[in-house]
Amino acid sequence: MPDRAPQPVDRQLPTDEARDLISLVREIAQREIAPKAAEEEDAGRFPREVFALLSDSGLLGLPYDAEYGGGEQPYEVYLQVLEELAAARLTVGLGVSVHTLASYALAAHGTKEQQVEHLPAMLGGGLLGAYCLSEPASGSDAASLRTKAVRDGDDWVITGTKAWITHGGIADFYTVMARTGEEGPRGITAFLVPGDAEGLSSAVPEKKMGLKGSPTAQVHFDGVRVPDSRRLGEEGQGFTIALSALDSGRLGIAACAIGVAQAALDEAVGYATERRQFGKPIADFQGLRFMLADMATQIEAGRALYLAAARLRDAGLPFAKQAAMAKLHCTDTAMRVTTDAVQILGGYGYTADFPAERYMREAKVLQIVEGTNQIQRMVIARHLAGPEAR
Repeated sequence: MPDRAPQPVDRQLPTDEARDLISLVREIAQREIAPKAAEEEDAGRFPREVFALLSDSGLLGLPYDAEYGGGEQPYEVYLQVLEELAAARLTVGLGVSVHTLASYALAAHGTKEQQVEHLPAMLGGGLLGAYCLSEPASGSDAASLRTKAVRDGDDWVITGTKAWITHGGIADFYTVMARTGEEGPRGITAFLVPGDAEGLSSAVPEKKMGLKGSPTAQVHFDGVRVPDSRRLGEEGQGFTIALSALDSGRLGIAACAIGVAQAALDEAVGYATERRQFGKPIADFQGLRFMLADMATQIEAGRALYLAAARLRDAGLPFAKQAAMAKLHCTDTAMRVTTDAVQILGGYGYTADFPAERYMREAKVLQIVEGTNQIQRMVIARHLAGPEAR
């Protein structure tokens, strides 16, 4: 059975331009993304042509300056675009979020010359980015990363391996965090590495339980040489840049999670109103009605939470705690809602004939990426009670 198109969400948008933008995204999602989602996810196919279309449509650089080809949209609008894309297919929504994350270091910390040279192609020129922080032995403890960048005249030589890299092996550019100095967070620097750099290679993509259309792979740097003009920010500033990028990236994951949850709710409502047992639709049974009501309430709460954090960001106010809360709540919500959707569909929910099982498999990874939900709880607690005693 084909995927059902998600029901339009009644959104509060700040401008007519934003409303037109959401309408465009819904049209692209319903015409170009959702109809192929189940088949292509099952085949593990990455829809590069969709990302080319999104780039041509101005949707790959929404929160960045128009001067460089961005859409100059507030985060509260950009995140709702992500939600719409993720509801149609998480591979696409998450891919846009990761591309935006990979563009952040240059957009926020690059020099004017670097931005003029690279940003237009990254934001609207069809390029696709990847973000390289995690390593095989440093995931949650990212400050212990071992990939090194050694100065050699006017160049840097990067050696090491990054792990769990979305778009690994297919990205046109990689934002890479590498150690240039002392141990710990102060010895890390950010670099912009072209995808075709000599010495850069990727492993076979990981075989995942969900999100199969989105390649996740180790990326190897075997003496990759990049000029100092591709260093982003000051030496030793890389970890600060990485954490700042992740605060915004976590909001992207929260929005994607709500998109998946909304799609699962739409599927459950559609099935429950059509499926008849004991002479009436199963949606008439109070047990299922209460499940649907709880699912919808959790989704609305998650949407309100990520939008509140986005509005703080748009106002230039601190939002790290709220971003962690949004990532935690929204991804946990996605897991609960997709699991309940499978339950509502019963045996059919466990089959690939319906998308509910795919939503459930995909929701799980959102509790892990860009900081596990255990890490989010640590971040929130630090804001409440201060750092842990050493």
